[in-house]
Amino acid sequence: MTASVFEQHEMAPIDNDSADRDSAGDDSAVPGVDKSGTRVREMFRQIAPRYDAMNHLLSLSIDRYWRWRAVRRLRMEPNHPVLDTCTGTGDLAIAIAKKAPPSVHVMGSDFCTAMLEIACQKRRPGKSSENIEFIEADSQALPFPENTFQCVTVAFGLRNVTDTDQGLREMVRVCTAGGQVVVLEFSQPRMIGLRQLYGFYFRIILPRIGQWFARNDKSAYKYLPESVGQFPDGQTLADRMTAAGMVQVRFTPMTFGVATIYEGKKPSVRNELMKQGQP
Repeated sequence: MTASVFEQHEMAPIDNDSADRDSAGDDSAVPGVDKSGTRVREMFRQIAPRYDAMNHLLSLSIDRYWRWRAVRRLRMEPNHPVLDTCTGTGDLAIAIAKKAPPSVHVMGSDFCTAMLEIACQKRRPGKSSENIEFIEADSQALPFPENTFQCVTVAFGLRNVTDTDQGLREMVRVCTAGGQVVVLEFSQPRMIGLRQLYGFYFRIILPRIGQWFARNDKSAYKYLPESVGQFPDGQTLADRMTAAGMVQVRFTPMTFGVATIYEGKKPSVRNELMKQGQP
């Protein structure tokens, strides 16, 4: 089994003050929602022990289906690694490892140690999850060289990144030329009636249930509807992915638009040469 998150990579500790300074001057940060690195990390540290149970309950376990759909989109080739950023407790990384060819090394990164500790506990000897490598890293400054991973994913974590655009640029940077970037994120239903019902559930019902579970941090599930409601979705987020350097960006709403899968490709070397006017 792969060693613990602290044994695999020696890297400089995440600079909380720097993350907060960046968020203060970041024009992509969501107005009205405190997404400073220190605040978000502490919030997830407090809810980590009940995070999975709360997510499955509050989504009626539909989040499992959404992850399954996202993993089905991945085109994984043998002997090339895959990275899941903002991996949290590792559910998407585990689902990826289950589908990936045996020679594909799956890694999960997150900046919250408490969440990663739970992710490590989910690895099972003799199962596809056994060799998943979990590391502590800030998704705005991933500790990997360019062109490392054939697929880079994030599920329900991009909206928590202080600088959304920097997070997307980092996903593109570490992805191989021609590789995939896949984002799974909450979105706003467009259907009249459902949109209002969804808003009522997210703003009123969900925070009350979440607070009952996470009694030590009653702000955690107040943050969730605020962050979802103010985060770009649909074509707006697709345009941000294109601006970050992806091509062939498309998105697929699921469950009446409650969640959306976004897909993009890092341009191939040939495409880059053609853009530069070279044959």
